[in-house]
This record gives sequence, C-alpha cells and structure tokens, in this order.
Amino acid sequence: MAKINGNEIRPGYVIEHDGGLWVAVRTNTVKPGKGGAYNQVELKNLINGTKLNERFRSAETVEQIRLDLKDFSFLYEQDDALVFMDTQSYEQLELNKDFVGDRAAFLQDGMMVTVQLYEERPIGISLPDYVTLTITEADPVVKGQTAASSYKPAVLENGIRVLVPPFIGAGERIIVDTNEITYVRRAD
Repeated sequence: MAKINGNEIRPGYVIEHDGGLWVAVRTNTVKPGKGGAYNQVELKNLINGTKLNERFRSAETVEQIRLDLKDFSFLYEQDDALVFMDTQSYEQLELNKDFVGDRAAFLQDGMMVTVQLYEERPIGISLPDYVTLTITEADPVVKGQTAASSYKPAVLENGIRVLVPPFIGAGERIIVDTNEITYVRRAD
C-alpha cells in the first residue's frame, strides 16, 4: 500500500476510503475561481458495487491499494457455486454465483478469467470483454424493415436476450459485449 495525494487519483486506481475498497471509475480536476483545486472522483465499491462521488483536495492523502491479479480457468457450475482453477498452481477456487453477478451466464468451459485478490481474498472478477455465442431464437424479418436503427430481440444459447440487426437469424453465431450485454457483430 502506498499513500498518494488526492489529485493523483486516476481511473482504475483502487483506494481505501471510509473503511472500504473503492475503484476510481472517473476523475475530473476542478479549478474553481475561488478556493483551491480539487479532484472530483466517481468511486465504485469493490465489495458491494455501490457508487459514490467524492472530492479530494491535493493536500489530502489516501491509501492506494495494490491488488493481486491471478488467471483462472472456469471449470464448472455446481448449484449456486462457480468453480475455477488457478492456471499456475492448479488449485480450485469456488465462488458464489452472486459474486460474478449477471455476467455468470457468459462463462463457458475453459474460459480464462482474471480474479482480483486483496490479502488472498477474491474481491473482483474480470471476464473477457467479448464472447461468441449462438442465437437460439430470433424474430423473423418483417418486410419493409430497414437497417435504420430497427433492431429485433434475440435469445442466446445462455438464455440472455440481446437486440440484433434484422439480418441476423436463429442458429447464427454473434459476438456479444459482456460489459454492456449488447450485440457487437457477426462471428467469423
């Protein structure tokens, strides 16, 4: 852990604030006409996901936290648990489905994920930004429907619903953004 000034906080930094671990999502340096400059920081709690806007003056110091990042391979799902394997030591890690959240539906056998650890305790997980999935259901194309922002709903093999362009049909493979849960493009 290292102490840094409030004006040195940048997006992606993990800090200890009010007894919790927070990641800086967005920062903005504000220089008002009267008074000293400050850093307006949007923080997201790493444990429960709550958001907070905080002002840090350059004279304030905060603890910057260094997280250990480890690569894991997704093995299988068992009841409410997801089982991963450390690619270095081959040890297994069992995480609750709630820990991964809605993005657990995107996990596939053998998928590589990065687990963020603080004092050997998992506090976050990063899935690949894009995954390739097959469409199981899609509405048929309506005659006269053009490409001008007329998307139709489709159901993916994992049960997630996304909006796709009208030319995409059932059985096709598409690339989906796991962060926004949106269609990106057709898979090659």
